[in-house]
Amino acid sequence: MEVLRTPDERFVNLPDYPFEPHYLEVDGLRVHYVDEGPREAAPVLLLHGEPSWSYLYRGMFPLLSAAGHRVIAPDLVGFGRSDKPTQREDYTYKRHVDWMHGVLNALDLRQVTLFCQDWGGLIGLRLVGEQPERFARVIAANTFLPTGDQPPSEAFLHWQRMSQTFQGFQAGRVVKGGCVTPLAPEEVAAYDAPFPDEIYMAGALQFPLLVPTKPDDPATEANRAAWEVLRRWEKPFLTAFSDSDPITRGGDAVLQALIPGAKGQPHTIIANAGHFLQEDKGPDLARIINEFIAG
Repeated sequence: MEVLRTPDERFVNLPDYPFEPHYLEVDGLRVHYVDEGPREAAPVLLLHGEPSWSYLYRGMFPLLSAAGHRVIAPDLVGFGRSDKPTQREDYTYKRHVDWMHGVLNALDLRQVTLFCQDWGGLIGLRLVGEQPERFARVIAANTFLPTGDQPPSEAFLHWQRMSQTFQGFQAGRVVKGGCVTPLAPEEVAAYDAPFPDEIYMAGALQFPLLVPTKPDDPATEANRAAWEVLRRWEKPFLTAFSDSDPITRGGDAVLQALIPGAKGQPHTIIANAGHFLQEDKGPDLARIINEFIAG
């Protein structure tokens, strides 16, 4: 496997991102993660999606750590400061899940509160299904866990098709387009920072094609198995979707209906927020997480 590592100078002086980098090795790959707050506290695990990285959570780290939580946000392999295999076939759904299992196991995280958005949910809900004993509660935002047994929305299929036709894929442009509030040019550039040129983008380009859309998808059986666990999940499960995301709209109702731990929880719709609701309403999300943990 040929692997690239984004030069460190690409991450110098990014706006509102002063956080010390941390690294661990998983299957021979270097994985970066942010680790803020007291190390002895129960962890809040923040998982990002396509094509962002832990920069997405920069406005939430201080508010969560100030509430006494240990806040951990890994960069998925292929994103952020994590290593980037160069071939698209190097990336599979299973490998993404296994790499994040490696983070859970290496840091020995327990009593985890998971916050997951976009592919952070497709991966994170698999983690919950496969290591449920490590998790205390879940907050799902603008995400889902597809098996391909139900047809995907036309909005998702449109994104999947469009993602493969970009001339010069730009992560910052994608994130900007998925927000309601404007991003400064420096913030847009920060989302482009992990990708000096297209050879670094294999993971970002491949991700949309890995979402199961048919019942015979390679990830279908593993996702069905995770759903068997989630259908019995009685620990607290909260949805915090946004009001302006056509791709995942309605997914919160499915999660609420199928997961027992969602019953009676203070589910919310975040107003004036797009797909990347961490950008649009990060402080609101941090408050929701803090209140959910406090009970």
